[in-house]
Amino acid sequence: MKYGFVMAYGDARDAAELAVLAEAHGWDGFFVWESIWGIDAWVMLGAAAMTTERIRLGTMLTPLPRRKPWDVAGQVSTVDNLSNGRVILSVGLGVTGEQRFWLFEDDPGRKVRAELMDESLAMLPHLWRDEPFEFNGKHFRASVPAELTPPAPPPAVQQPRVPTWVVGGWPAPKSMRRAALQDGWLPNVVGGAELTPELLAQGVEWIATERRTHGLTMDDYDVVAEGTTRADDPKAADTVRAWADAGATWWMDADWSSLERDVTRPAAERRLKAGPPRID
Repeated sequence: MKYGFVMAYGDARDAAELAVLAEAHGWDGFFVWESIWGIDAWVMLGAAAMTTERIRLGTMLTPLPRRKPWDVAGQVSTVDNLSNGRVILSVGLGVTGEQRFWLFEDDPGRKVRAELMDESLAMLPHLWRDEPFEFNGKHFRASVPAELTPPAPPPAVQQPRVPTWVVGGWPAPKSMRRAALQDGWLPNVVGGAELTPELLAQGVEWIATERRTHGLTMDDYDVVAEGTTRADDPKAADTVRAWADAGATWWMDADWSSLERDVTRPAAERRLKAGPPRID
């Protein structure tokens, strides 16, 4: 089991400083969330890359259908090179039905966002290799010549792609298959039901079966469980153990109770200094 921490709110300076604490106190990853209009997640991760050497850095998460895949590819490969190959990209369809997430554009609907997601996921590995390629999709196209001026961004350190975690809604087969064929599952439950370890275990079994049909194993495949543990809770590991037993490979500690910086910064420091809720 690996342990990540999600910074609920802060700027690039907070990310640079808190990531140092995460690394010093035994955490395996430091994550930020990507806003529609707000502090740039990839600037924050770039700052964190400059102050750390070991921990993974990523988003929780990037609403990929709302982004141009070539823009995302450039940001990700830039930070992957800066960090010497420590980036994880987490993606989802984006929140629907809440006006605060659609301030500047209309929601094209889940079907269209799913199409955009699939095309973006198909393009990203090509965009991370700095090689000429062609792509013809319903929403995106590419005809990249061998000689490009100005040049494309350097290839990502991690090949054939930066590890990509995808939201999959259990038990929807198409949504789950999208996650199964990438590098990790960010669990959700169709209909808004609460995720439980039992449902997670069912999803993990489904993914393992699906991957086998494509000649893939579960080796190095990640399953991410998210929750909140307190810095002063001596039984925090008990919360995590049930998820690990169900098949989770990452525990993501995230406290969304406040987005006020004067609250989140000291709370993050306390939680990080207490160390991850290790089960071993």
